Amino acid sequence: MIPGWERPLRIDHVVLDFNGTLAVDGRLVRGTRARLRRLAAAVDVVVLTADTFGTARRALDGLDVMVRRARSGSEKRRLIASLDPASVAAIGNGKNDVPMLRAAALSVAVIGGEGACVDLLQVATVVVREPTEALDLLLEPRRLMATLRL
Repeated sequence: MIPGWERPLRIDHVVLDFNGTLAVDGRLVRGTRARLRRLAAAVDVVVLTADTFGTARRALDGLDVMVRRARSGSEKRRLIASLDPASVAAIGNGKNDVPMLRAAALSVAVIGGEGACVDLLQVATVVVREPTEALDLLLEPRRLMATLRL
C-alpha cells in the first residue's frame, strides 16, 4: 500500500514497450534480461512492439514473457483494457505508449538512450532514466512507496 493512494496497488500484469524502452537499436539494455526473468516469476509480463529492428523475439528468447506485435497506441491501449487495468503497470518511452500508460494503474516512463516523448512524461506516474530502474521499482516495491507517498 502506498501512503496517500486511494486503494492498495496490486500489480498482476506488467506491459512493456520494446524498442526505446527495453532495447536500444533492437538490442536489450544490459541488465534487463535478469530483471525480466525475476519479474516474470512473480507477475504476467507482456512486451508489445512494432519490432522496428526485427529482433524482439530473439532478444527475449528463453524468458517467460509474452511478445505481441502492436503497431499503434490504440492497439497497446486495447491490450491493457483486455487485462484488469487496475492491476497493470505499463512501461514505455514513445508517443505510441501514451494510451497504454494512461490506461494502466501505474505508469512508468523510461528516458533511456533514445529519449522519451514529452507527451508520455506528462502522463507517467514515475519517470526513470533506464529500463533497469523501471524494473527495479517493481522488483523492490518500497522504492515506489518512497517516490509516490503523499
